[in-house]
Amino acid sequence: MSLGFAKETVRKGLAAHTALGLVCCALLYLICATGTAIVLYEEWQRFEQRDAPEMTAIEPAAVQRGIENVLAVENDRGTTTHLFVHMPTDALPRTTITTDTQAFHVDADGTIVMPEENAWSEFLLALHYRLNLPAIYGMTLVGAFGAMIVALSISGIVAHPRIFRDAFRLRARRRDAVATVDWHNRLAVWTLPFALAISLTGAMIGLFYVSGGIVAETAYGGDSEAALAPIFGEEAPQDPASAPVADARPALAHMARAYPEVEPYYVILHDPRTAGQHIQIVGEHPRRLIFGEYYAYGPNGEFHGTTGLADGTIGQQLAASTYNLHFGNYGGLPVKIAYIAFGLALTAVVATGTFIWLNKRARQGRPAPRTRAVWSGFVSGVPIALVTTLLARLLIGNGAPFVALFWGTLALTVAVALLRLRRDREAASGPALAPAE
Repeated sequence: MSLGFAKETVRKGLAAHTALGLVCCALLYLICATGTAIVLYEEWQRFEQRDAPEMTAIEPAAVQRGIENVLAVENDRGTTTHLFVHMPTDALPRTTITTDTQAFHVDADGTIVMPEENAWSEFLLALHYRLNLPAIYGMTLVGAFGAMIVALSISGIVAHPRIFRDAFRLRARRRDAVATVDWHNRLAVWTLPFALAISLTGAMIGLFYVSGGIVAETAYGGDSEAALAPIFGEEAPQDPASAPVADARPALAHMARAYPEVEPYYVILHDPRTAGQHIQIVGEHPRRLIFGEYYAYGPNGEFHGTTGLADGTIGQQLAASTYNLHFGNYGGLPVKIAYIAFGLALTAVVATGTFIWLNKRARQGRPAPRTRAVWSGFVSGVPIALVTTLLARLLIGNGAPFVALFWGTLALTVAVALLRLRRDREAASGPALAPAE
């Protein structure tokens, strides 16, 4: 049995199918390109605000002064529900205190020096994380594309039985479709472990809203906090009654005594200036993939225990290791350089894959010049648009409209590619001959 669609309907269906496939390839390319750039997230922040105070360490007393200074500034903004103190690290040697509404850099004495201004870095992170869409939709979409990379990697191996045997056969000097295919296959093989690790962890992070929501709805009556408690711990009961600011000094002193090998890099104050306030310290464990362990303290520094990310269940430790494995936040600069190299290779694999498909269509007598022009414009447009937004950050400042600039520049590069195609076609056809008189 066959479906008797009209030829025009079939033609439109094929065009829609091609357009949809091109959009998927474009988003996949964008995710890979921005993921490569975001490996240097801390370095971008330092570049954006080069005059921010930096230090290798900060004393507990200075941390407490910084907390009190920032909360004093918060008096005219209502009560913040959380306060985060970023402690100096090797990658980002700054102390930054963030509330629900604002963030400040403080010096080694805890004195407020300047507001934090890293809007471009945050734009880049949001572009990779959620494509500048609302979190639940954007992260779910990006997570789905992570799963797609897994499927593409595995199906690519199955489709090319000789891919490992020919791993180092590269006809790079040829200036034809064969060289493109070789580069695509060789880079795909060389980056296969990286691609699988990045795509699997990306899918886990991106599909968090969907998987977490399903677990919460089916097993916890829709309570998302209860669903996450077995992994990240339970929230302490709230008491909105007024109270003095919690003291982080004894908590940090206890960390130094009881866990000297752990490096605290975040102090989190929950519900500050209320009777229910409590402190969490996030500590990095050297030579571990986990992003850290949560150490819980009362408002006066009394130790309440850990969450278990470092020594709890396998599921807890796996969940805590996903973020660092995905973004390369372990091993220092050498690991970051490796992630950038592999990320560029993976981005090239995605770009060349579409060109291979276009070349195959052309060999079959079905060239798609407009599709090729759109793809060429997009591939070159993403880095051009990113550089444009970075220049806007340097020339305009922290308030530059990065989202509009990025997508506008990207649309412009695609439009220029289409106009160039039209101009080339007109030039090839030659000027129309005037009729003889």
